Amino acid sequence: VPYTDIPKTLIDAFVSVEDHRFFSHNGVDWIGTSKAMVNFFVGFDSVRGASTITQQLVKNLTGEDDVRIQRKVEEIFRALNLEKEKSKEDILEMYLNIIYLGNNCYGVGAASQEYFGKDVSELSLVECAALAGIVKNPSRYEPRGHDYFTYYDDDGKEQEDGNKIRRSTVLFTMHEYGKITDEEYHDALDQELVLATHENEET
Repeated sequence: VPYTDIPKTLIDAFVSVEDHRFFSHNGVDWIGTSKAMVNFFVGFDSVRGASTITQQLVKNLTGEDDVRIQRKVEEIFRALNLEKEKSKEDILEMYLNIIYLGNNCYGVGAASQEYFGKDVSELSLVECAALAGIVKNPSRYEPRGHDYFTYYDDDGKEQEDGNKIRRSTVLFTMHEYGKITDEEYHDALDQELVLATHENEET
């Protein structure tokens, strides 16, 4: 899907929840990276959480995903080099066309057709939030997941719809960064996600 055909709402959703400083950094979020490195060395967390959209694109292109400091350093330098060669729009276009979004969908175009039966340019706010919410954990957060699995939140409470929980986080983050209004935020929270059935299509 060309960048010009990707709705701004979808871009805002991904940038808000995945890398809110995307348009201001040079490929690496040094604030987030510093925090993640400290967490890594004191044993609280890994360095995964510091990845910018550019770094995620590098990881997806190279297929390298092992948790090693050396791999992370290589990813950082590759991201810095990529931002010297490509514009932010080019990077977002590549990222949004390569990310895995569950159900054998690679990219927002395929995912939009699979989950909602429509072109990506026609997506509503709640649908954009639903797609952006998948990236963190496709097997847990893809919209059809609650038809087959039962999930539990951090408190051990049973949650049947992982995508609903995650897209609420996406909407909250979009609202926090001023990408949607109070009214849009609350309307989208209350809106049910309608999925395409594909019942009449051949496998």
